[in-house]
Amino acid sequence: MKKMLFVYNPHSGKGLIKHHLAEIIDTFTAMGCDVLAHPTQAVLDANSVVMREAPNSDIVVCSGGDGTLNETIRGILSIPEENRPLMGYIPAGTVNDFASSLRIPKYMPAAVKCIVNGEPKQLDIGGFNDRYFTYIAAFGAFTDVAYMTSQQLKNIFGTLAYIMEGVKRLGEIKGYKMKITTDDLEIEDTFIFGMISNSKSVGGLKHLSVDDVLMDDGIYEGFLIRMPQTLLELQHTINYLIRKELGAPCFYCFKTKNARFISEEAVPWTLDGEFGGEHTDVSVTVNHRAIKMLLDPNRGTELLSDSGEMYITDDVFEYSGDDYSEN
Repeated sequence: MKKMLFVYNPHSGKGLIKHHLAEIIDTFTAMGCDVLAHPTQAVLDANSVVMREAPNSDIVVCSGGDGTLNETIRGILSIPEENRPLMGYIPAGTVNDFASSLRIPKYMPAAVKCIVNGEPKQLDIGGFNDRYFTYIAAFGAFTDVAYMTSQQLKNIFGTLAYIMEGVKRLGEIKGYKMKITTDDLEIEDTFIFGMISNSKSVGGLKHLSVDDVLMDDGIYEGFLIRMPQTLLELQHTINYLIRKELGAPCFYCFKTKNARFISEEAVPWTLDGEFGGEHTDVSVTVNHRAIKMLLDPNRGTELLSDSGEMYITDDVFEYSGDDYSEN
């Protein structure tokens, strides 16, 4: 019998896990797993329990938002590569960008079926100095909205809560002077926003370069916005973003395996929607195919560079009542 560690955040999203918990554990048990279930008690609890229990587990499944997922993956990466367990993910947060990129359904029983029917797929994980991030490291305008928005507000308003919080901060946009070095270029300018990501969705919105984002190619996508000098230039920048005119002079777009960000002042960073500290020197790397996640081969495998096949699948799940949430 396989040993499974099931870590879940009981407060993620609208706490819908409580409606499905018995069914989820029953399904995993019927799958032939001896399940150890652990509800997280505080920030970093998921990381602690994974570091403690994952070395003795064959499969680690987590349910929660991007923060819980990040903690779980960090715990798994603390284990030597040859001994790392397989991983499964049941999204339960407000936005769930990483799950959207992998086309893991938001309806929990459907996500469980993806794990039960899943095959191991290797995925890249980002390195940020001595830390890890799952799909995005970002700085600048509105990047703190995710962790500054209260869980209660997220539960009530969902994605709209982020927009509400962001609108309040329109007058706080500032620029950061930086020197950025990648595999192929060197940039020195003042930026109001920057990110390195490995995702088709950021903040619930499709990535600007969504057509060529692969989750296991060892390459991350970078995007920077220069500081507008006038209100008119700011309006032009917003218009270019809406129209996705990435060739506009206010943007820098690039692909890279490594990037270094050096700034004159300490810059606050966000890692997977959580506060990542303030830094003047940041090195971003790609840990190529660092984890193996159980994914249904009939859903979204076109997002993986070695899939070999293209599948067209229905990604829409419509349910009523407490069984489904858009968040």
